[in-house]
Amino acid sequence: MSPRLARYAWAVLAYNVAVILWGAYVRASGSGAGCGAHWPLCNGVVVPRGASITTLVEFSHRLTSGLALISVVILLVWTWRTVRAPHQARTAAVCSVVFMLTEAAVGAGLVLFRLVADNASMARAMFMAAHLTNTFILLASLTLTAHWLSGGAPIKSRPRQFGDALIALGFVGLLLTGVSGAVAALGDTLFPSGSLGQALSADLSATSHLLIRLRMLHPALAMATALALIVAGSRTSGRKEAAHRQARLVIALAAVQIAAGFLNVLLLAPVWMQLVHLLIADAVWISYVLFAAALLGSPSAATRSVQAA
Repeated sequence: MSPRLARYAWAVLAYNVAVILWGAYVRASGSGAGCGAHWPLCNGVVVPRGASITTLVEFSHRLTSGLALISVVILLVWTWRTVRAPHQARTAAVCSVVFMLTEAAVGAGLVLFRLVADNASMARAMFMAAHLTNTFILLASLTLTAHWLSGGAPIKSRPRQFGDALIALGFVGLLLTGVSGAVAALGDTLFPSGSLGQALSADLSATSHLLIRLRMLHPALAMATALALIVAGSRTSGRKEAAHRQARLVIALAAVQIAAGFLNVLLLAPVWMQLVHLLIADAVWISYVLFAAALLGSPSAATRSVQAA
């Protein structure tokens, strides 16, 4: 196993998180239409000149996204040249490239169908939900690639167990929470409130836009999912030490995320707080992926995999 390759894999994961945050800034700042309805060109040209701030923000996101794709392709090639089949890092690296391409496709769809800037349609909300889901799967693929290249135990197929169903339920809860959070953030961007009272009144009003009324769904799902993660994580005591350590991190991050969510509401969702909230959400997701991998991993299989590499 190559330590340099493992470090590169973690660096690619970190870089992609940064790109995701910058993409969220593009949405929150209303810069999504900065390149017009053009993709991959920006306003019909390769490099825009005399560009506005919104164009520069959108164009820089496209550049960083392009570098992210290149970094993931390099990770795939390097992984396949370094480790032998059936090492699971090879599969995870392939998935990383696939979901990076679908990530670009969803982003292109948002631009080409003009689902950016002040567009408040449900089609945009659905695209945002698909974008968030794809982003989480991409992060999971990159996380598992780095984990297995660092010597993490591969997941061995085994008969279905009740504990596996609970782990899968945790993933579903996190995905639903993330999707509802993306829709809520879109509502906050398109329909900003002047005060907390005004925001709560709009959330409960039957005449408010659907994106506003859907905001109430996110905190309910977030609280339920956080409590489920805390309960699930606390039940790992006495099991695999690596999984138990990761469970403690998941619990801590879930608690921090709940506090950040309340602060985001109290501050009326400023852009910087939305980015912090998303960063913690990504951290919770990555930590949970590592927790599941540690809990389901087979040490004996890991030993054979390292010897074969």
